Amino acid sequence: MHFVKHRLFTSIIPPFIPVPKLINILVGSIELGLGIGLFFETSRTEAAYGIILLLIAVFPANLYMYQKKHLGIPKWLLLIRLPIQLVLIGWAYMYT
Repeated sequence: MHFVKHRLFTSIIPPFIPVPKLINILVGSIELGLGIGLFFETSRTEAAYGIILLLIAVFPANLYMYQKKHLGIPKWLLLIRLPIQLVLIGWAYMYT
């Protein structure tokens, strides 16, 4: 979705992060590559660790979206999304 809804994803990148369009493309590409890496036994552990790092790296965007850019999404839903990052990190850790 980083490439299909690029304006949406670029808009939730906090202003202190430079070149949001480039960051969006990089994050989308990394997500895609790491997701593909999970399919193969030889790269699964590295991909899972990469996903954990990526989930940590994108947390500021999720926090910024909760604080400033609701984009029509209920604020309570954006709040629940924040601790879900921990669940996703735990899920990715199961593949290490």
